[in-house]
Amino acid sequence: MKRQKVRKLVLLISLLLFPITIYYFSPYLIIQGALESVISGSFIVFGLMLILSVFLGRSFCSYVCPAGALQEASFSFNDKPSKIGKRRYIKYVIWGIWILSVAFCFWRSGGIKKVDPLYMTEYGISIAEPGAYILYYGFIGLILLPSLICGKRAFCHYFCWMAPFMVIGTKIRDQLHLPGLHIEADSNQCISCNKCSKSCPMSLDVAKMVKKEECQDSECILCGVCVDTCPKNVLKYKIKSK
Repeated sequence: MKRQKVRKLVLLISLLLFPITIYYFSPYLIIQGALESVISGSFIVFGLMLILSVFLGRSFCSYVCPAGALQEASFSFNDKPSKIGKRRYIKYVIWGIWILSVAFCFWRSGGIKKVDPLYMTEYGISIAEPGAYILYYGFIGLILLPSLICGKRAFCHYFCWMAPFMVIGTKIRDQLHLPGLHIEADSNQCISCNKCSKSCPMSLDVAKMVKKEECQDSECILCGVCVDTCPKNVLKYKIKSK
C-alpha cells in the first residue's frame, strides 16, 4: 500500500497548489485566449495531457489532478459507487461543444498570433487577489457537489472536460499499437473476494474485468488501488502495446 500513500501525498500537494495552478486547467481561459489569438497556458497543458496519455493513459487523474484529490477527500461523506452508464457521455457533449467554440473563436480572431504560457496570471500565479477566491471556491463547489450527491468521483465521470483528451490519447495508442501503461489480470489466481471492485475509486466492476482478463476501460484512471488491494496479486501494472 506504499504506492497509494505516495499517490495520495502527491494528490494532496496538487490540491494545496491549486490556487496557483487553477488557470492552467481552465477551459474558459482557452476560449478567452482564442478570442485574442493567444495560445494560453491551459491550452498547452491540455495538449500535453493528450500527448502523455498515449503512454500513461488517464494516470494524470489519479496521481496529479487536484480535482481528483478533492473528490477522494469527499469519500468520507459519500463513498457509494457512482452510477456510470450513459451518464459518462455527458462530458463528451460538453467537450465537443467546447472544442467547437475554441475553433470558432480562433477563426473569428484571425488564427493563432501569440503563445503566452502565463496568460491571465500574475507572474504565473492564478489566484493572486483576495477577490478571486470567490470564483475559486465556487469552482471547488462545482467539483465537489456531484461527488457528494452521486458518489465516488462523479465529476470525473459526468462533467470533466479534461478526461476526453486522455481517452482520445489512449485510443490513438491502441490504434497505432504503441506501448503504454496498462493493468493486466490473471483470472486463474482470482478468489472472487471482490475487494478490487469495492476499493475502486472510479466505481468500476474490476472483478468482472478480471474474469474476462480485459482490464481496459475508458473510465479507468490507472490508480492501482485494485492492484494494491488484491490479496493474491492477480492484478499488475504492465507496459505493453495492445
